[in-house]
Amino acid sequence: MSDVVSTKRQGGILEVTLDRPKANAIDLATSRLMGETFREFRDDDSLRVAIVKTAGDRFFCAGWDLKAAADGDAVDGDYGVGGFGGLQELRNLNKPVIAAVSGMAVGGGFELALACDLIYAADHSAFALPEIKAGTLADAATLKLPRRIPYHVAMEMLLTGRWMDVEEASRWGLVNEVLPKEKLDERVWEVARQLEAGPPLVFAAIKEVARETEAMKFQDALNRITKRQFATVDILYGSEDGLEGFKAFSQKREPVWKGK
Repeated sequence: MSDVVSTKRQGGILEVTLDRPKANAIDLATSRLMGETFREFRDDDSLRVAIVKTAGDRFFCAGWDLKAAADGDAVDGDYGVGGFGGLQELRNLNKPVIAAVSGMAVGGGFELALACDLIYAADHSAFALPEIKAGTLADAATLKLPRRIPYHVAMEMLLTGRWMDVEEASRWGLVNEVLPKEKLDERVWEVARQLEAGPPLVFAAIKEVARETEAMKFQDALNRITKRQFATVDILYGSEDGLEGFKAFSQKREPVWKGK
């Protein structure tokens, strides 16, 4: 798409790379580009999985571009269709997104990783939310992090701005796997290919149900599922794919998912 946000497509997998030296910080224009990229991914039925990565190994992403802010980018400006980084507020994104974190994920860069469904990290990576030191709020992380790791650990990061190395992140279950940096891409693509071969209608239902039921009582959420009150669940239960798994099992073959 551009020198700043580039894509590589292989089958049903879309790799999105942010490249803004030196720290892959995101300004308003870059955020809008990322939003357009992820919206196209969402709306293209032939694409099944996205990978989010950045250029270089020192910074995964330093978050909000403070230099751009000093030059006039307003913190409450137009981030684009998906909000900051193109993912935080992108509605109805019902496909798996994998973060390949290599280096420091700081502030909004950490939040970009949190917006993904899976996080694989190189063994030199680290995470921090330094917004407290600038007297501002790490808004998305304040909402998400206490739900991903133990409350007191999340609050310590938010309240002190301390760094968390990747081994600690792994210990708390914040990342799926820690790898040598030279093995990161290979492993992420291996997982992406596994997901590409999976049932897209089930993935869509998983993502919608997980997202929409976050604040619901268990029984209320289960009732909505069984009554097919989620659009993705209704589509799944009335689809060819909804029967394909049972047919494949009875016929002793691998399922063929058509996404319909």
